[in-house]
Amino acid sequence: MRRRHTVQPLADLLEKGQWIQNKFSSVCLLASLSALFWFCLLYFNLVVIGGNYKAGEVSAQSELNFIDFESRNLLPVLPNPSSVIPNTRRSGFYSDAGELLDDESTGEFANPVKNSDINRFHNRDDELNQGMIKKAYPFMRALTTVENKSDPCGGRYVYVHNLPPMFNEEMLTNCKDLNPWENMCKFLINSGLGSPLEDKTGVFSETGWYATNQFMLDVIFHNRMKQYKCLTNDSSIAAAIFVPFYAGFDISRYLWGHNNISTKDAASLALIDWLTKKPEWSIMGGRDHFFVGGRITWDFRRMSDREGDWGNKLLLLPAAKRMSMLVVESSPWDSIDQGIPYPTYFHPAKDGDLIAWQRRMRTMQRKNLFCFAGAPRPGSSKSIRSQIMKQCNSSKMCRLLECIQHRDSKCYSPTNVMDMFQKSVFCLQPQGDSYTRRSTFDSILAGCIPVFFHPGSAYAQYTWHLPKKYSQYSVFIPEDDIRKNISIEQRLRQVSAEEVKRMRDAVIDLIPKVIYADPRSKLETYKDAFDISVEAVIDKITKMRKDIISRQIDNQILEISSKYAAMGEGQGLWSNEWDSYFSNSQKNEAKSRY
Repeated sequence: MRRRHTVQPLADLLEKGQWIQNKFSSVCLLASLSALFWFCLLYFNLVVIGGNYKAGEVSAQSELNFIDFESRNLLPVLPNPSSVIPNTRRSGFYSDAGELLDDESTGEFANPVKNSDINRFHNRDDELNQGMIKKAYPFMRALTTVENKSDPCGGRYVYVHNLPPMFNEEMLTNCKDLNPWENMCKFLINSGLGSPLEDKTGVFSETGWYATNQFMLDVIFHNRMKQYKCLTNDSSIAAAIFVPFYAGFDISRYLWGHNNISTKDAASLALIDWLTKKPEWSIMGGRDHFFVGGRITWDFRRMSDREGDWGNKLLLLPAAKRMSMLVVESSPWDSIDQGIPYPTYFHPAKDGDLIAWQRRMRTMQRKNLFCFAGAPRPGSSKSIRSQIMKQCNSSKMCRLLECIQHRDSKCYSPTNVMDMFQKSVFCLQPQGDSYTRRSTFDSILAGCIPVFFHPGSAYAQYTWHLPKKYSQYSVFIPEDDIRKNISIEQRLRQVSAEEVKRMRDAVIDLIPKVIYADPRSKLETYKDAFDISVEAVIDKITKMRKDIISRQIDNQILEISSKYAAMGEGQGLWSNEWDSYFSNSQKNEAKSRY
């Protein structure tokens, strides 16, 4: 074993003149001193500075873990990914002065990192920063599933809440109470499609046609979701979270009669209470949740608490505003809700049924230039229906199907309506009690080119399902032109035969996008209205998550949804063409109807 030399002080060796005697040259002395200097410098960087850096990282991470996201209903807001600063004690929710940086009522986000900090540390250990981001954001696992190329559901998983039966199944059990004017039980058979339609006159194809009620979207959508191929029981990998609350059925029980506001709001308040206590809610404060209401948005926007006022206040509840709601008619002024198509009578079970129907509609002989199915609105001074019906009655090129009050009217027969639409080139679609009509989708299904008189009837509603360029598939005649007695027939005659053919082909191509396939099956190569809606919701939530991470999110993004972006970039909420239709006065008028 080699014997350890005793280390003597350097000063003693030099003083006694023993350095040369021990066979070390002056060159060796300088080399030794240099090595000692670099060793000390390396030790200081690794142990002292490195230890402080790790301590700062752990301190910041500990503060993030300390915050109770669920109780605050807030999103975890981190420092910028490129600015993880040593020895910093920023939680992302409070400023150095202790002020809350996220307004719980509005969902506004603030960046707690100063620009000077970002500029100073933006190049520091990017790999470590990304590691912190992945650990700190609860939705990162879901966001990164798309990176798994071998997983066909990566980035598309949907988690479905298992709600108590009072929010869905019990409503179906008590289906007689869903509408005081009609027994809705008959419409719930066949997974919400209703009874198969008889076809004595050959108006329909052999399969896929049902007497579907226009307000059955709650149950149809839920049953389609049960067949969604990317369902997951692991909410941590979900791109979106579906809440199977039958909001439309809930409020339809209380819209008529003498129900007090407490009764109308009870289920909505109970739902929010249940959801906000679930761990899934805390991931994004509910912003990754979505649900369906098979009625128009105004049924969920009661503006006051006066007894007898219409609807409930579901869409005005702060927690509900964090979610996305899919309705058959949305508000043009809010981003909470998104319009998706009304259910039609056609629900094909396989691609062949759909293709055969489209082929048939392309070859139909259409003897009527235009048609209208509906009733006047004598109590509304704004309605143009009376003028439309008058013009139709006076034209030999128009067919009118007038809807009188009793249910025996031909207007309420699917056979009569679809037969008229199939034999007409253009179908008039003015506003009714609200902006939209189920008739719009019946006419598209029949290959009849829709004619709109207000952009709120389709263009500002169904931006996920209809082309941004509305002239591709429809004709627009402003309501004021009708009030000035401009001839509808003359306007439609100006459309050339070539344009008519192009537009009809575009309308028929839209059919898969505006129908809901049979919930007991699924189309193989076509995306129906359900598929498009779910895909759009996932895209919306995914974009929001990426914006949060990149620190691009702010109050404007939360207030403006993708439906407005479809109206044209750089033009605000609406293109200039529609400004007059969506002014504040128009907004107040729309709200005052209910």
